[in-house]
Amino acid sequence: MDSQFKDKAAIAGIGQTEFSKKSGRSELRLAVEAVDAAVADAGLKPADIDGLVTFTTDSNSEVDVAGAMGMPEVTFFSRVNYGGGAGCGTVQQAVLAIACGVAKNVVVYRAFNERSGSRYGTSKRPQPAGTGTEQIAASWTNPFGLLTPASKVAMFARRYMHTYGATSEDFGRVSVVDRKHAANNPNAWFYGKPITLADHQNSPLIVDPLHLLDCCQESDGGVAMVVTSTDRARDLPNRPVTVSAAAQGIAADQYSMASFYRPDDDFVSLPEMSVVARQLYATSGLGPADIGGAIIYDHFTPMVLPQLEVFGFCERGEAKDFIRDGNLEIGGRLPLNTHGGQLGEAYIHGMNGIAEAVRQLRGQSSNPVEGINHMLVTAGTTVPTGGLILTRA
Repeated sequence: MDSQFKDKAAIAGIGQTEFSKKSGRSELRLAVEAVDAAVADAGLKPADIDGLVTFTTDSNSEVDVAGAMGMPEVTFFSRVNYGGGAGCGTVQQAVLAIACGVAKNVVVYRAFNERSGSRYGTSKRPQPAGTGTEQIAASWTNPFGLLTPASKVAMFARRYMHTYGATSEDFGRVSVVDRKHAANNPNAWFYGKPITLADHQNSPLIVDPLHLLDCCQESDGGVAMVVTSTDRARDLPNRPVTVSAAAQGIAADQYSMASFYRPDDDFVSLPEMSVVARQLYATSGLGPADIGGAIIYDHFTPMVLPQLEVFGFCERGEAKDFIRDGNLEIGGRLPLNTHGGQLGEAYIHGMNGIAEAVRQLRGQSSNPVEGINHMLVTAGTTVPTGGLILTRA
């Protein structure tokens, strides 16, 4: 995103359902509940919404969401691919639509029954190869047992440990911080349920070296946001949170979930996130020192460490020390996932993290960070990904 778009659009409304393990209702109903809450939070009516953006993996068509909401005309609709890597890209699509004048008020949404319905963490073996390019590529690894996200990320984690001397305890500290923040968040599934590092270490191994408490939840729920121009947002009820930068990135030798064929240094450094980081800092004119808090995509704890390094909060290989020093705590250098993250609050493909960044910058978070002006948000790692820098207007 070019710097001409900096702070020209804002997130004016946020909405979500409760987060559960069995919602008891359709994914469409979850989507509509979240969208309805976001539109109301923005002080708008369904008739004011003329744009919709979601994930390619979302089951709720724009036609059905618009119809159920009573939106008379939609002039822009778009979808972003790559699962959790899509979250920040949905906001970028909305910003570009508004800047180009093809829509005035765009809702981005994601809703699923990911626990009670189709579960992302499971896979069937053997799988038909299929004829799509991603399916063909997967046919080279599926026969060897690399069927689930956890199995693929475990290989990344083991290599990161070997390269930089990180330990399972270092990964566990991310989980402990997330759960600490979730314990203070009434919307979190693990509200009131912090854990210790010993709890992490004693949790079952899922795929060595990943323990159960290294892995994000499976959740039912929905999240939506209203994006509009910053000028328009100033006339709406909530303090605007502007999009200072939005970016997406694909790097060389990209392979979905784990780019096993890259050189060793690239394998553990998330080059696609480096593409995103460079764009975010260049567009916003900000740097690591300006970022007061971060929503780091935490589908698996080991993936948090290289992201801290990519964005310049510490040097490569030093994230473990950065975390050990308490920098991710409230009052630390970079408070992390103040909603509890996907490990502590819910796994809604990162969209609940964007909503938390908005709450934090509005001063509405359950774990407020004093004096914060800019927040970093990242999308899923080891896939084509994205990021945002959001600013308190």
